[in-house]
Amino acid sequence: MTSTRLIHNVGLRALEWLHAHRDGFRLEPDADPEVGFLDRLKPVAELALICKVLFREGVAGSRQAELARQLVDHAWRHTLDGGRMLVRAQGIEPLSPVPFEAYLPFKELGYTNLEVERAVRLCQRLESHAALEMTPVRRLGLSAFQRRFGLPPRPPEAEIVPNTWLGRTPEPWTVEGHTAYDITHTVFHLTNWGEDPGGLPPDIADYLGTWLPAWLDDWLDLRRWDLLGELLVVDACLPRPTLDERAWEGFAAAQQSDGAMPAIRVMPQGDPDEVFDIVYHPTLVAAFASAQATSRALTQLAQAPA
Repeated sequence: MTSTRLIHNVGLRALEWLHAHRDGFRLEPDADPEVGFLDRLKPVAELALICKVLFREGVAGSRQAELARQLVDHAWRHTLDGGRMLVRAQGIEPLSPVPFEAYLPFKELGYTNLEVERAVRLCQRLESHAALEMTPVRRLGLSAFQRRFGLPPRPPEAEIVPNTWLGRTPEPWTVEGHTAYDITHTVFHLTNWGEDPGGLPPDIADYLGTWLPAWLDDWLDLRRWDLLGELLVVDACLPRPTLDERAWEGFAAAQQSDGAMPAIRVMPQGDPDEVFDIVYHPTLVAAFASAQATSRALTQLAQAPA
C-alpha cells in the first residue's frame, strides 16, 4: 500500500502553498461582466469546497486545519466581502448558476448572507433557470447543489445520470482530456465529493474499478498532473480504492518543494498572477486527493486483521 505519510504530506504542502498565495483568489470587479468577474468566482468556490472536504474527513493535523480555516475565512471576508460580491454577481447575470454554486460550500461551512439566499431562491424559481442548456454532467452538478441547498433538484439526479458519458459506460479507450474531466466530476457529484461511495451505481463502480488503473497509468505517463490528481480522488471514492502506489509516488514527485502542483509536465514561469491561475487548480486537487486518500488509507488500516 502507498505510504499514508506520503499521501498526507502532499496535502499539507499544497495547503501551505495555497495559504501563502491566498491573495491570488481575487475578483476583478471592473472586468467584462460576462467573463472576468463571474469567471473568477470559480477558484473561490473550489477553495471552499476542498476545505469543506478536509474538515469533513477529519484527517488533517492541527496545522492543516488552521490553514484551511484561515483560507476560507479570508475568502469569505475579503475576497467575497461577506457575500456582497455574490449578490453583485447574481445581479450582473441573474440566470447564471455560478454565484449559487460559489455560495453553497460557504453556507455549509457556516457563512451566510440573507441577501444572497433571497437572490438564489428567486432565480431558482424561474423556468428560464431550469431551461438553461447544459451538458449532462454540468446539470447533474447543479441538481446536486440544489438538493444540498434544500431546493428541489430540477431535474432529479437519477434522471440525469444515464445521459452522462460515465453513465453510458462506453469504450474505455476513447477517454481523452475533456471526457476524463466529465468522468471525474460525475463521480464527485454522485458521491457528494467523496462523502458517500455508495452513491455510485453498481455498474459505474464496477466499470471504474476495471478501467481506472489503466487511466491512472496513462495520465501518469503523460504527466498530466491536474487530471491525475482528480483520478486519484476518484480512486479514493470507490467502494474498494486501490491507492495506486505508482500513481501516488509520481504525483508526489511532481509537487514542488513549496507545495505547488504543476498542471502539465513542469511548473510554468512568468507573471505571478498568471502562474497562480495555471497552478491553483492542480494544487487544490492535490489537497483534495490527499484528504480523501488519507481518510481511506486509515480506514483500511483500521479494518485490517490484527
